[in-house]
Amino acid sequence: MYKIRGPAVAGTFYPENPSVLEATVRNYLDDARVHSAETAGPPKAIIAPHAGFIYSGPVAASAYVQLEQARDRIERVVLHGPAHRYPVRGLAAPSGDAFETPLGRVPIDREALGRVLALECVEIVDHAHASEHSLEVHLPFLQLILDDFSLIPLVVGDADPEEVRTVLDLLWDGPETLIVVSSDLSHYHDYSTALLMDRGTTKAIETLRPEDIDYEQACGRIPIQGLLLAARTRGMRVRALDVRNSGDTAGPRDAVVGYGAYVVA
Repeated sequence: MYKIRGPAVAGTFYPENPSVLEATVRNYLDDARVHSAETAGPPKAIIAPHAGFIYSGPVAASAYVQLEQARDRIERVVLHGPAHRYPVRGLAAPSGDAFETPLGRVPIDREALGRVLALECVEIVDHAHASEHSLEVHLPFLQLILDDFSLIPLVVGDADPEEVRTVLDLLWDGPETLIVVSSDLSHYHDYSTALLMDRGTTKAIETLRPEDIDYEQACGRIPIQGLLLAARTRGMRVRALDVRNSGDTAGPRDAVVGYGAYVVA
């Protein structure tokens, strides 16, 4: 029986109507093309935020437009995001065959998941995926920026960054595989404090210093740290494309959430 993980946050984090959703994402991408500087080539990995689209969509789009030149080359997306709803030890994989959004279904690469399910730190935990938004909100961007692709979705909970790196090493493969790490930055500080914190986090990310990212700096710090470890051993570089917060996009400035878009190449 074909098992589908349906949309859990359509209508709350992003529009539920397919036409409205597509128009919304395309508008973000169009704006990002105007304001974002292109990278030298398509990135191997991106880090992008996962809040409601009105808050973080413009920032996420600045990372996703960098993938356009590789839209027909990328066949597989490794998607890591932090656990918000269900406690997880290690990394949680789904048991299903596809994820679905209002824009359609994305098949899960069961063969690739099988590679990492052999590790002690990875297990199937469907409850971790059922209502988790940190992965789902990236799918509409991926569906509109790429051609056909399969998905390797993993929710990262109480894991060690080295465990994340081990998983990424097993799934790294070639230019047909893209890695996406989902993370927001600082949470619920005043605007000025958030600016300082997010600048520090951005410096740590760009200088490949995962040890300098602590608990309050990024909710997806563990998958970010694992990615930075993998990138550092490969001599790669990270560049920030857009770092803002909800006070810049769609919210008040007394308690903001930070968002950053980065490319790894």
